[in-house]
Order: sequence, then structure tokens, then C-alpha cells
Amino acid sequence: MLNQYPLWKNLLIVLVVLFGALYALPNVYGEDPAIQVSPTRGAKVDSLVRDRVVKALNQAGYAYKRIELGQDRLLVRFADTEVQLKAADRLRAALGRKFVVALNLASAEPAWLRELRAEPMYLGLDLRGGVHFLMEVDMQAALAQAEGRYVDEFRDLLRKHKPPIRYVTIGRHDHAIVARFRKAAARDAAEVVLKKEYPALLFETREGARGPELVARLSEKEQRDIRKTALQQNITTLRNRVNELGVAEPVIQQQGDRRVVVELPGIQDTARAKEILGATATLEFRLVDEQHDAQDVAETGRVPAADELYYTRSGRPVLVKKRVLLTGDYITDAASGFDRDSGGPAVFITLDGKGARLMRRGTRDNVGKLMAVLFIENKVESHLVGGKVVRQKHQVKEVINVARIREQLGKRFQVTGLDSTEEARNLALLLRAGALAAPMEIIEERTVGPSLGKENIALGFKSVVIGFLLVLVFMAVYYRVFGLFADIALGMNLVLIVAVLSLLQATLTMPGIAGIVLTVGMAVDANVLIFERIREELRAGNSPQASIHAGYEKALATIADSNITTLIAAIVLFSFGTGPVKGFAVTLSIGILTSMFTAIMGTRALVNLVYGGRRKVRLAV
Repeated sequence: MLNQYPLWKNLLIVLVVLFGALYALPNVYGEDPAIQVSPTRGAKVDSLVRDRVVKALNQAGYAYKRIELGQDRLLVRFADTEVQLKAADRLRAALGRKFVVALNLASAEPAWLRELRAEPMYLGLDLRGGVHFLMEVDMQAALAQAEGRYVDEFRDLLRKHKPPIRYVTIGRHDHAIVARFRKAAARDAAEVVLKKEYPALLFETREGARGPELVARLSEKEQRDIRKTALQQNITTLRNRVNELGVAEPVIQQQGDRRVVVELPGIQDTARAKEILGATATLEFRLVDEQHDAQDVAETGRVPAADELYYTRSGRPVLVKKRVLLTGDYITDAASGFDRDSGGPAVFITLDGKGARLMRRGTRDNVGKLMAVLFIENKVESHLVGGKVVRQKHQVKEVINVARIREQLGKRFQVTGLDSTEEARNLALLLRAGALAAPMEIIEERTVGPSLGKENIALGFKSVVIGFLLVLVFMAVYYRVFGLFADIALGMNLVLIVAVLSLLQATLTMPGIAGIVLTVGMAVDANVLIFERIREELRAGNSPQASIHAGYEKALATIADSNITTLIAAIVLFSFGTGPVKGFAVTLSIGILTSMFTAIMGTRALVNLVYGGRRKVRLAV
């Protein structure tokens, strides 16, 4: 009986190992301190911007390794962080507000690896350094805003009812909307109308000191929906802000029902991170001046007294009226979809009661005219003036959409004239994120310095190496040649773990390294079971070839049982754990799967290669 794999199985093992080595290779090259230049809305990164960057750096005498011009960014690599920090201030001054200049750490892998889409795995906050924020949403303010909207809507609905239902006052009191009437009949009529329009609210009638009252309270479901919406809008807003920082793997995730964790690994400019996260945004709806040519006004600089000149993201000038029809503060919801008439992309917007009145009033006499949507962002930037960091506030305004008013608009209307469904989705996102974001405050801030991250990497690497070497020595001494086979498989296992983490673009943290160390110890368990089984078969008097075959076949069930139970535990950890626990579970799960491949198929292939083709052989096990 000979032990030999078919050719296809040997080729499969070789291909898997080579594939793993290729995609694990980018992690060997390390990182370069870099500056990432990204365009803001309406700007573009091209060869002209590259020339401006080169000129600014040469004039200041800052040496750089190389400049890479990508599709939507420019990356400048440096040899050390000191030059990187100085060059960033220089480029911010040279490029102005149309570009975001962010500090970053870029992989130093060669271009041929990047062309193969081979990228290094991300390092977590504890390994790479960076900043951690725990932010809390003011849910009471979110509920108060919702109650305030209902106050306006109640007033509007009762006034517009045929016949109008007269009330004395409608306002907020003790976490409820209270409407007071002179007569009980008016109150009862209002209750019927409001209950029909707002079935999610809880209504009750009572006799107040000053007359009959109708009290409306938010139901538990409505409160949950408001809290959830406020939290999601804030998360969306934070993601928009973080995109400007150029962070490779930001973590923005919900924690509980009112908190958001923001982790920015690798970021060096923590002050800028706080500024971006604290930026605010809103919207304005204005009529477009179609009597004057915006391009001529942009070229001459002579703007009519009643107008203002703004630009779209593509750089096209738009002349709008100074009078504001509506601001984004009144938007309660926005969703992308398709226009029923034309089938083209559209955004469906919902306003509160006051916003609906303003929109009706503003569009009633302007049907057929163009209306522009302005996105307004308030930012705080830091500049180095006289050796001191000076914070300056400025406002960015741009036109994100121009559409023609088809009819008088009210509480719900749609914006058309968009180029694509993607643009419609983006516009809906901006409308939701820019309006009614509940107040947030940073309740915890933690900065992990790059030096501490390097120390963690060094300690983690040291632990993996020590554990790896001890296992190698033990297996080689105790199982001799078969132990060497297990050592080779263990090295293959480490390479495959790193390759899978890199392919998944997973984030490696200290608990993740602990998972790898544990996997190194567990990976040889399968080989210990197999080799001990082979020894038992030899002691029972079986031939070497039969012992090899029986050792692998009979140990397989035990190996599968032990690894599957560990894998189930890892899946449970990933499902119910958070943050570091998930990192540990991911590396442990990957390590279990790869170790089963290398320990069973990998070592069997090596054993077959050395012993499988000979009938008379003495096993060194």
C-alpha cells in the first residue's frame, strides 16, 4: 500500500501556499509617513494640482520620496514624520480650502503588488496609534425637537381644517403637546382630526384650570423611532466628516442606544479630527436668477444686488436669489427613488408643519422657475501663525442640486433633474445628515501615540515569534522528521492567516495577535494526534505505509470534533462580543480553518513526498 496524493491535489496545495505568500507579502514592506490631498466638493485633483504641490514643497525645501496621483486623491510620501508635519502646514496654505490636506500612513508596498490588489491588513488603534472618541447623543433634545415639530403641525392642521377648529394655545409642557380650547366641542373635534392624522401618538382629554385640554404624548414606539433616527443621522454625519480625514480604516459604530464610538487609527492630527467631527451642516432652498447669465457674472465679478453667486460641485456657477425659501432645519426625512412621470431619479423630501407652510408660500407664485439647494457647512481650521496654532472659522456654501418647480410644494415634494440614481442617493443622504441632527458631546477621549503603538507591535511580534520557535523546537525534537513536517505546516499556517486577514482587509489589534499566538499553539494539536496515532499503529505491528494511512484517517474525526467546538466558541464570541473581543474571535476562527488545511493536507503531502513512494521504509516519528 503506497501513500500518494493525485497530481491535482499536490498542485492545489502548492497554489494555495503561493497565493497566501503573495497576499501576505505587502505586510513586510511597512508604511511611509504621507500626506493625502483630497478634493472637496466642486474641486478636482489633477496634474495641475500635482504641479502646485511640487512647487510648494520645493520652495519650502521639504524633501519627499515620491508623489502618486490617483483617481480622486494625491499622495505625497516622506521619509520621516517631522518633514511630513511641516509639509502638511505648507500645503494647506498653498492649496487653500478647495482641498483637504490630511496626514496619513501609506503602505510602502511596490506598485506591482498594488496592481494585483494585494494590500496589507489594517492595524487597530492599539497597534497603529490614533484617537478614540466616545460621543453621546442628547436624546432628550431629539425628543424635544420632535415635540416642537408636532406643535407646529397641530397648529397648521387645525387652522387649515374645513371649517377651522379654533384653539387658545398649543405648546409643549411636561414632555407632552398640550392644546387648550375654549369649548369641549372644539377639543373633541380636534381630537378626531389629530388622531386620524397622527395614529402613532397617544391622546387624552382633560379639564384644565383654564379650559378643556387635549394632551398628546409620544408612544414608546414613536420615541424609539425618533431616538433611532437621531442616532443614525448623527452616525451618517460623522461618516461624512471622517471621510475628509483620509483615515484608512475608521471605526464609527453604535454603542448602546445613544452612544457612538469613533476610532481613527493612524491619524496623527488629532486636533483636526475633533474639528472635523464638530463641524455642522445645513441646507437652504433658494430661487435661481434666470434673468442674468451666471457665467458672465462669474467672469466679470459684478453680482446683482439681490443675488449671490455660488458654484456646483463640478465648478459651474449658479446665480441665486438672496431670499431663502426654506432651510434644512425643517426636513424630517429624505429618500431616493424614481419620478413617476419621467422614470428618472428623484429625491422625496418630507417637511415638518412650519416648513410645509414656508414651502407652500415660497413656491405658490414660482411654478416653472428653477430652485437651487445649497449645502452649507461651518468648519473650524487650524493654521500655524507665528509658531502658534490659530483656529479660524469659515463657511463653505455650494449648490448640490438645481431643479425646476413643477407645482406648488407642501409638506412632501420631490426634487428631480438629477443625473443618476447614485446622485439621488447621495443627495438624500446629505439632506438627512444635514438636518435635525441631535446634539452630541464627547464624553470620553483617548489618544494612543504612535510610539505606544510601535511598542505594542514589537511586543506582539515578539510573543508570536517566541511561541512559534518553542513549538518548532518541541516538535522537531519529539517527533524528529515528522516534527519538521509539522513545523513547515505551522509556517504555512502563519502565512495563510496573514494572507486571509489582508484579503479581508480586517483590522489587526492586540487581542487579534493573542488569537494568532493561541492558534500557533493549537495548530500542532492535529499533528500531535496524527503522529501519536501513527506510533500506535506501528507498535501494533502494522507496516509503515499502513500506519501512515491509518494515522491520518482515524485521527480525522477527533481533529474535526475539537476544532469545530473551538470554532463554535469563536463564532459566539464574534456574535456577542464588541471591539477587541471580535478581533480575537476573527483571528482565532481564521487560524482554526487554516490550521486544519495545513496540519492535515499540508503535512500529508510532505509525508507522501518523502515516504509515500517506497515500500520498505523506516519512519522517523
